[in-house]
Amino acid sequence: MLIRRATLLDGAVVDLRVGDTIEAVAESLPPQPGEQVLDAAFGTVIPGLHDHHLHVYSAAAEQDSIRVGPAEVAGEAELAEVLTAAVAGSDGWIRAVGYHEAVAGPLDRYSLDRLVSGVPVRVQHRSGVLWTVNSAGLAVLGLGDHPDGRLRSADPAWSEALERRPAAVEEFSARLAAYGVTGVTDATPDLPAADRPTGLRQRVHFLAPGKRILHDDRLDLDDLTAWIAERHRAGEPVAVHCVTAAQLIVTVAALQAAGSHPADRIEHAAMVPLDCIDDLVALEATVVTQPNFVAERGDQYRTDVPTAEQDQLWRVATLLAAGVPVALSTDAPFGAADPWAAMRAAVHRRTPRGVVLNPVERISGRRALTLFLGSAGNPARPRRIASGEPGDLCLLADTPQRVVDTLDADLVAATIVGGVVVFER
Repeated sequence: MLIRRATLLDGAVVDLRVGDTIEAVAESLPPQPGEQVLDAAFGTVIPGLHDHHLHVYSAAAEQDSIRVGPAEVAGEAELAEVLTAAVAGSDGWIRAVGYHEAVAGPLDRYSLDRLVSGVPVRVQHRSGVLWTVNSAGLAVLGLGDHPDGRLRSADPAWSEALERRPAAVEEFSARLAAYGVTGVTDATPDLPAADRPTGLRQRVHFLAPGKRILHDDRLDLDDLTAWIAERHRAGEPVAVHCVTAAQLIVTVAALQAAGSHPADRIEHAAMVPLDCIDDLVALEATVVTQPNFVAERGDQYRTDVPTAEQDQLWRVATLLAAGVPVALSTDAPFGAADPWAAMRAAVHRRTPRGVVLNPVERISGRRALTLFLGSAGNPARPRRIASGEPGDLCLLADTPQRVVDTLDADLVAATIVGGVVVFER
């Protein structure tokens, strides 16, 4: 296809011929016989956005889930009311997401039974690590004698019994296309190749089996080091989930002991002590982080995280200034799937109540945008509009300056993957 009158981020106006790759960039290109022509009308064309860490199946399922986080539900009585009023999905389950102990304290099967019984219910913790299932749900899963109904998300022993819904995946993919997303990295751990989601409009990269989730109550430096070394001997990188300072410190030590791979990744880096930054620079591992959680959960962090440690939360500017490779993602469905909202959070760092959390970590709108322009194999290197680059583009209906000033998904006019329009407003 031919895209005419496209404005690049540097202000140049060009024509683009695009197939699976960008075939030509020039001031003017004549259309070829039968070629589709898209007039950008001087709107801004950028490489398509790549969300470097999300979970396709979970995000698709979240569309039919009820949200029960602190922003939606207050107290046990309201939680009971919301769950009781919910309608079970086509799979027979009531599925609730976003739970945090601030709503009604820790959950187990018995507390859920008191809230709603007779229908299978599963409630996912906001961290994404844990589900709590009531007794009716445990019976469906063949786990009627489970002691507390608290099941780890990454445990396939129970999760494989749940229904996959291709139609919901297609709907989620359409939402991403409307955001200008042309590629995603699915960070779901232990996702077998045969069970990977299909039918997405985006190019999809999978971290499994190279991702490891850490838990503070089971940190084992020797085991992690051995796993990293085994992956590296096979020529493969690793991606390690680090949401606490303890997890990051152990991961850094394991990478130092096992040696690094140029494509190693640290997922989240939600808490980064200052004395870890030089180690991250030396390791050259890419940090894939989500400043959108400042905008979504920042007030809860100000309550839960000791004041002296809040400067460690969701660092971006400090990492970039030190030379750490950084890319951004949404972590959908645990974060909102709109990458433009994540960019705005990186720029403003305002909590839901309007408090600026760690202002020194703010970055410019242009820099925030580029942190979503990397490729699956090199998340921290922004792709360019140039011959030979992938033909995955996002057309925005405004000037480059307006784009980086507003960072608004409503500006997305068209999304193109491999020279094919997958969304047009």
